[in-house]
Amino acid sequence: MQRQYSYRQLFISVYKKDVLLAFRQRSEIINPLLFFLIVISLFPLGIGPEPQLLARMAPGIIWVAALLSTMLGLDKIFRDDYQDGSLEQLLVSPYPTSLIVIAKVTAHWSITGLPLVLLSPMFGLLLNLDSNAMQAAIITLLIGTPLLSLIGAIGAGLTVGLQKGGILLSLLVLPLYIPVLIFATSAIDTSAMSLDYTGQLAILGAMLAIALVMAPFAVSSALKVSVS
Repeated sequence: MQRQYSYRQLFISVYKKDVLLAFRQRSEIINPLLFFLIVISLFPLGIGPEPQLLARMAPGIIWVAALLSTMLGLDKIFRDDYQDGSLEQLLVSPYPTSLIVIAKVTAHWSITGLPLVLLSPMFGLLLNLDSNAMQAAIITLLIGTPLLSLIGAIGAGLTVGLQKGGILLSLLVLPLYIPVLIFATSAIDTSAMSLDYTGQLAILGAMLAIALVMAPFAVSSALKVSVS
């Protein structure tokens, strides 16, 4: 019982520390949102304001923008802790490294992914999404953005010890993001045609469940290799 309590306290303390640091450096929260808004705003200017064309391209636009916005803060998931030495202390502590990883990934999603989900209705209106497609976009972002954070954390763990690992991180995680992009945009497209899209959501949910189980252990191994 005492160990369960200490595990919960560890998760809460790591999560709160990362979130509080992000609020002190507000650019970590504002930059992904601004990038997302800029990308979505540029498409109507580039391809024209025709409502039907925007609605047809909206799923790809929303998800490409969300994917790139999520990547902006990936390299900072573990980098600050690595630079001040606290990451090594966490790795040699008696607590499971996977629990620390889950706490830090949850904090990253709360800072970057959750705001995108909450503001997605406003962004959908800019792209002329109907109510069915809007609902699908919100659901896919709610399921898909945590998946992006979990996959990205693997790349962040592998590159944390490198001086300039941003480009390598992008090359590592972008191919792994493609299945998420395909099924998420397919779900929104299907909903826009008033068809059942639960199959795509089920696949995204299965991918998220697998990532929740496997990614923390993969990230833990990557961190131990990078730190050593």
